[in-house]
Amino acid sequence: MAVHSSVNGDKKHWWFTQRKLVDKYIKDARSLMASGELNDVTSALHLLEAALSISPRLETALELKARSLLFLRRFKEVADMLQDYIPSLKLAANEEEASPSSSEGSSSSSSSSSRDGVKLLFDRSERDSSLKCFSVSDLTKKVMAGICKKCDQDGQWRYVVLGQACCYLGLMEDAMVLLQTGKRLASAEFRRRSICWSDDSFIPLSVSSSPTSPPRNLTEGENATHLLAHIKLLLRRRAAAIAAFDAGLFSESIRHFSKIVDGRRPAPQGFLAECYVHRAAAFKSAGRIAEAIADCNKTLALEPSCIQALETRAALLETVRCFPDSLHDLEHLKLLYNAILRDRKLPGPAWKRHNVKYREIPGRLCVLTTKTKKLKEKIANGETGNVDYYGLIGVRRGCTRSELDRAHLLLCLRYKPDRASSFIDRCEFTDLNDVDSVRDRAKMSSLLLYRLIQKGYSAVKAIIVEEAEAAEKRKRNAAAAQAPMHNFEERKPVEKSGLVKRTGFAELKSVEKTKISDSTQPKPVNSNAYQGVFCRDLAAVGNLLTRAGFNHPIPVKFEALTC
Repeated sequence: MAVHSSVNGDKKHWWFTQRKLVDKYIKDARSLMASGELNDVTSALHLLEAALSISPRLETALELKARSLLFLRRFKEVADMLQDYIPSLKLAANEEEASPSSSEGSSSSSSSSSRDGVKLLFDRSERDSSLKCFSVSDLTKKVMAGICKKCDQDGQWRYVVLGQACCYLGLMEDAMVLLQTGKRLASAEFRRRSICWSDDSFIPLSVSSSPTSPPRNLTEGENATHLLAHIKLLLRRRAAAIAAFDAGLFSESIRHFSKIVDGRRPAPQGFLAECYVHRAAAFKSAGRIAEAIADCNKTLALEPSCIQALETRAALLETVRCFPDSLHDLEHLKLLYNAILRDRKLPGPAWKRHNVKYREIPGRLCVLTTKTKKLKEKIANGETGNVDYYGLIGVRRGCTRSELDRAHLLLCLRYKPDRASSFIDRCEFTDLNDVDSVRDRAKMSSLLLYRLIQKGYSAVKAIIVEEAEAAEKRKRNAAAAQAPMHNFEERKPVEKSGLVKRTGFAELKSVEKTKISDSTQPKPVNSNAYQGVFCRDLAAVGNLLTRAGFNHPIPVKFEALTC
């Protein structure tokens, strides 16, 4: 018994010692995080990791660690730490579990989900399955179900912190649901606490209105509210762009996507890459090949493993018969598919969103192999020189030189290599260390596109010059062929105008009678000639009188002045 009591005492002493050590770590971490300095927050993170190594499920240490990671902009680590609370990840897991179920169960579940789920857009599986929106009601139900089960155990900080991290990672629907849930829980907690408060607790503090007072820092709730409003704005614009694309209004869809990617406030990296690849699809449908390729280049600069961007760019290059570049993209895509099958998972973390599913990869790989084989045969047959530069630049066949120069100037101003990385300023990166690599990839792809545009401009310009020279040559030949005809017409005798050739005695007699009648008629007298002479003489007499100094009036009758 004595031995047993001594063992229990040692365990109790060890637990108290470790508890005091954990409390000390947390206290020091709080003081370091309060300073707001980058190095201090990093040191606080190390202390919190030491505390969690002793007590892995301590709620306070988990909260402080998540907030410190959010402050250090290590959003991926926050998502990995709290990925069990991401709604779309739960939804995907439930769909994977429900996929091998029976047909009856799947039909009943699909009917119930169609009744409960609120779809932002209509079904567009026939057009493009990549452009779609999540059912926000399903995400909200999943989150609220988890809250009801674990409301006593888990804190509300998870939803606010994870919502901000999901926003910067491009998971906009998840961020909206999580922030709304955190805001709702914070309001409920405030109402519960305000019941026992006195009236004096609700009196607002006096705020100095002097112009020299420093600006007030926003609270966590205010930051979450502003971020939630920005997320809703981006989602509304994307929904409008996708709806316009479904309706066939490609220019309207491009305009809405341009509002997102060219906005004043930077958008998250993942969300921006998704909008670029969707706008590339709209450009492709509108027949603007160069713009679509440029958007695919931007998407691949932000997300090098984007399968949809590689497929779209390969299809665009094949459309203009630029087979070597299209084959290069298909080979890259083939390597990506092989890596997915080797690792038995899609690239990136589990919470990263993809436009394809793992079970679709083998079928896509077979189709890709067949397409690659056909392209290699075309290249072997020498079909590489017949590039459709008209479609690349966006001008019609038979266009004028001014139309070509205008289209070329617009493309050069937009996509010259000096401006290739301008979109980086409107991007909110998850990791600032990736900025240099993104800039390098953007410059390289933009340089290749710019060279292709210049080559196309030179080729189309040469064709237009040749056509103009051929037209001028045909015009000269036609003029030379018509010159002998003009010379022959000039040599023919031309009769005087006004003479009428008459034959016969009766006609000559009638002509003589006409001449006699014309000569016997009295001709009218031109009175204007006499009036002009009289007025001229009268003016000369007046000048002579003026020179002689005769200034007396001369009586003249008005009847004498008329002729």
